[in-house]
Amino acid sequence: MKNNKRWLYIAVPIFFFWFFGQIDKLGISVIQTDPEFLANLGLTGDDKNAKIGLITFIFTIAYAVSNLFWGVIIDKLGARKTAIMGLFVWTATMIMGALSTSYGMFLISRVILGLGEGMMIPVSSKFIANWFHKRELGRAQSSWLVGNYLGPAIGTVMLVSILATFHWQGAFYALATFNLFLNIPLFLFLTRDKPEEHPRLSKEELAYIRYDDGEAKSVQSFSQDSRYWITWFGMLMSAFLFFGISIWLPTYLVDAKGFEREAMTGITSLSWLFALGFVLFCGFFSDKTGRPGLLATILFALTGVFLTIAMITQNPLIAGLSMGLAMGCQGGVFQLSNLFVVKFSTPETAGRAAGLMGFTNIMGGFSSYIMGFMRDLSGGSFTTSLILLITAAFLGFIAYLFTIKKEADEVNQLKMTTQEVTVS
Repeated sequence: MKNNKRWLYIAVPIFFFWFFGQIDKLGISVIQTDPEFLANLGLTGDDKNAKIGLITFIFTIAYAVSNLFWGVIIDKLGARKTAIMGLFVWTATMIMGALSTSYGMFLISRVILGLGEGMMIPVSSKFIANWFHKRELGRAQSSWLVGNYLGPAIGTVMLVSILATFHWQGAFYALATFNLFLNIPLFLFLTRDKPEEHPRLSKEELAYIRYDDGEAKSVQSFSQDSRYWITWFGMLMSAFLFFGISIWLPTYLVDAKGFEREAMTGITSLSWLFALGFVLFCGFFSDKTGRPGLLATILFALTGVFLTIAMITQNPLIAGLSMGLAMGCQGGVFQLSNLFVVKFSTPETAGRAAGLMGFTNIMGGFSSYIMGFMRDLSGGSFTTSLILLITAAFLGFIAYLFTIKKEADEVNQLKMTTQEVTVS
C-alpha cells in the first residue's frame, strides 16, 4: 500500500458514499412493498401505483436538476466540502422520512433527499479525475461503482429484515445512523481535494498520478465532442431503463409473478449483484480494450433481449432472472458512461461534465411514474411497461452505434504509435 494509498484515501470513502447512498435512494423499492407503509401514507385506491411511482418521480426530478448546480459548486468549492454538505442533508431527510405522517410530508422529504444526493456523480468524477492516472480510470470508477450495486444488494436483505422486525420507520433511522457515524467521518479524515494537499501521500505516488505518458490530449471542450452528447442521450435511455426496472422489480416479482417476500428478496438482491458483475467486467475490459463505446452498444442490445424474454416467458423464475440481467446490463452502461465523463473532460471541468450527465437521471423519474400510471390503466399488468423499456433499450443501442467507428480508429492509431515507439 506504500505507493497505492489513493485507493484507501479516495476509493474507500467513495465506496461507502455510494453503498449507503444507493440504499437511501433505491431502498424505497423494497419499502413500498410493505403494507403498513402503504396504509400509513394513504397509498391505496385505484391510483395507488401512480402515487407510488410519483415518490421516485419527484426524487429523480430534484436529483437530476440539482446535478446541474452541484457540478458548478464542486468545481469551485471542491469535492470534499461538497460531499460532507450533501451527507448532512441526506441524514436530515432520512429522519424526516421516518417522522412522516402523511404522503405529502414524505414526498417533501424525497425532494430534499434528491437535492442532497444530486452531487454524488459530480463528486465521484471530480475525485477520480484528480486522484487517478488516466490509464486506470476504468478500475478507479469500478471501485466506487461496486458500492453503487453492492449497497442495494445487501441493503435489500437488510431492509426486509428491518421491516420484518420493526416498523418501516426503523429503516430510515438506520440509514441516518450509517451516514452520520460512518460516511461523514470517512470524508473528514481521509479525503483531500487534490493529492498534492494530502500530508500522508508519498512523492512517488504523486509522481505516478501526475505522470504524462505522452498520449495526445484533446483541448476540445467536452461540450464540443459529439460523443459526449451521444453518451448523454445513452444515459437518458439508461436512466429510464435502470430506474424503471430497479424501482418496480420487487413489486413486479410479488404482484405479477407471485413470489413470496423471501424469494423476492433473493432475486432482487441477485439482480444488484448482476449489476455489480457487469460493472467489474466493464471496468476491466474498457481499460484492456479501449472500446467502451462498443461495450455499451452490446449491453443495450442484451438489455432488449432480456426484457423481451421476461415479457414472453411463462416461467416466473426465468422472467425474474431476465429482469435482473437487464438491470445488470444497465449497471454496466452506467459504469461506461461515467468513464466517458472523465475521458471527455479535464480535472477542471469534470464536475460540470458529470453534473450535466447526472441530469439524465430525470428520465428515471419519468419511467417510474409512467410505469405506475400504465399499470393502473392496464389493471396492474406490466406488459405495456416492458414494451416501453424495450423501446428505450433499442434507442440506446442505435445511439452508441455512432461511437464505434471513431473509437476503433483511435485504438488503431494508439497501437500504431506504440509500435513505432517500441521499434525506435
